[in-house]
Amino acid sequence: MLVTVNQHADPEQVQAELQGLGLWAQRLDSHNGPTTLLIAPYSATVSIETLRAVAGVQDVHAARSARPRLDERVRQAASIGTTVIGPGAPPVLMAGPCSVESEEQIQSAALMVRAAGGTLLRGGAYKPRTSPYPFDGHGEVALDWLRAAADAHGLGVVTEAMSEQHVDQVARVADLIQVGSRNMQNFALLRVVGATGKPVLLKRGRAATIDEWLLAGEHLLAAGAPDVIFCERGIASFDASTRNLLDLSAVAVLKHQHELLVLVDPSHATGRADLVLPLSKAALAAGADGLLIETHPDRRLAQSDGPQALQPDALQALGEACFL
Repeated sequence: MLVTVNQHADPEQVQAELQGLGLWAQRLDSHNGPTTLLIAPYSATVSIETLRAVAGVQDVHAARSARPRLDERVRQAASIGTTVIGPGAPPVLMAGPCSVESEEQIQSAALMVRAAGGTLLRGGAYKPRTSPYPFDGHGEVALDWLRAAADAHGLGVVTEAMSEQHVDQVARVADLIQVGSRNMQNFALLRVVGATGKPVLLKRGRAATIDEWLLAGEHLLAAGAPDVIFCERGIASFDASTRNLLDLSAVAVLKHQHELLVLVDPSHATGRADLVLPLSKAALAAGADGLLIETHPDRRLAQSDGPQALQPDALQALGEACFL
């Protein structure tokens, strides 16, 4: 954004006024023309009308939005089955195991999620794994187990579509289709998922900027998705204390600057079950519309991501602290 200073005004005074509004303003070389101030993108959110009203400001020039469909979703809630997410609604809990391992396991997990105040059951039928050798899901039959367990306990379903060839199978059972971190910029997949007409949970890529994340959401809306719910799940870091770095500043930016729907997945962000509760509280304090939590009836038996999954008592404690 560029601010042009009136030729009769003191540029330093205008710069000071902008600083008072929380804006980082850098003076550009004018070459004998009007003084121009460049507003850094990490400045506070201030309307163009407010800027034009600042004494000494002649005009304000802003780039055209690259996200017109997301702009239309500002301050809008989304309905996922009977669950409402967003303005005017309480935070939501979506929880379940990393992988749907058996009918018995997902039924037990659904009971846990319902008791903790959850409204959507998560679980993977198709699992992207870093190595080609570990368990990578039971596929379509697991989708049926997931749907049956959710229906038995009055829950909606959120599950991941990993490739274009599985989208129809996933859309058949899911109330909310998840696009995983690794696929955030798989634009062919985004087009097919958006074309289902189902709302989408879009996880942030591990090395993605906020702008790249938002534009991936714009891809989904342009393809036909009615709603996109963004999910912060941790980004790459140099510190091995946690599996990833939970970026709560991104949550605040999406919620308070862009005014969009955003969830937090503290399980994948940290890889540590012992940090899930405090970071869940922090996420909600930052403005998150809800949480995506990994849980397992007995994590000793988990075939994927066991160390970060909450045991039944821990999930119940989280539910009582944050939702019940």
